[in-house]
Amino acid sequence: MGSGSRSARGYEFGRTYVVRPKGKHQATIVWLHGLGDNGSSSSQLLESLPLPNIKWICPTAPSRPVSLLGGFPCTAWFDVGEISEDLQDDIEGLDASAAHIANLLSTEPTDVKVGIGGFSMGAAIALYSTTCYALGRYGTGHPYTINLRATVGLSGWLPGWRSLRSKIESSNEAARRAASVPVILAHGTSDDVVPYRFGEKSAHSLAMSGFRQVVFKPYEGLGHYTVPKEMDEVVQWLASRLGLEGWR
Repeated sequence: MGSGSRSARGYEFGRTYVVRPKGKHQATIVWLHGLGDNGSSSSQLLESLPLPNIKWICPTAPSRPVSLLGGFPCTAWFDVGEISEDLQDDIEGLDASAAHIANLLSTEPTDVKVGIGGFSMGAAIALYSTTCYALGRYGTGHPYTINLRATVGLSGWLPGWRSLRSKIESSNEAARRAASVPVILAHGTSDDVVPYRFGEKSAHSLAMSGFRQVVFKPYEGLGHYTVPKEMDEVVQWLASRLGLEGWR
């Protein structure tokens, strides 16, 4: 566990929980909780997964006023209003959280593969971080230096999807990085918080922008939560993409 750190806006990130690998340390993944949750509940879920070679880092978002909740404060990676087609992206908040995540990964050994995953709003910041990796910079233009090797997004959405394709197509290096990173997205067809079409559209937008290794998994009848079958598929996907030893 670690204490919080200050974000760009002065909101303080909460406690970070770490699940140590039970076997040889081959990969480190930062896992990001949903709106109003914390890193502790993520760590409890991840500790039960049969992935002994992964170290999980589970930070807690800052507590901040959230427009979706009428300004009520709760843990949130960035501010978000109504989840709709006209959603306005909080670039400053997205960048602050993406930088905090990158900082958590920056001290990992060079022979360890690193990735990002998350649920709901956590999935959104995981996908945003992945677009920063492809572009080589944050939304503010500062360089993004983490070499991401895998991204998992459950029941989430892709911030900045409208302009992503044109940004990536303008740079050969961005196109190369986008093509190099595997992404798995999963979404329930009965999600009443982040509608299914947002998950579908996110996968489509990534693929159209040059992310060539995108897997999209629909779950019939699933609401805004995870189920064991979904986590089993994530486990198998991570073990395969990251080339993990002894995962079963």
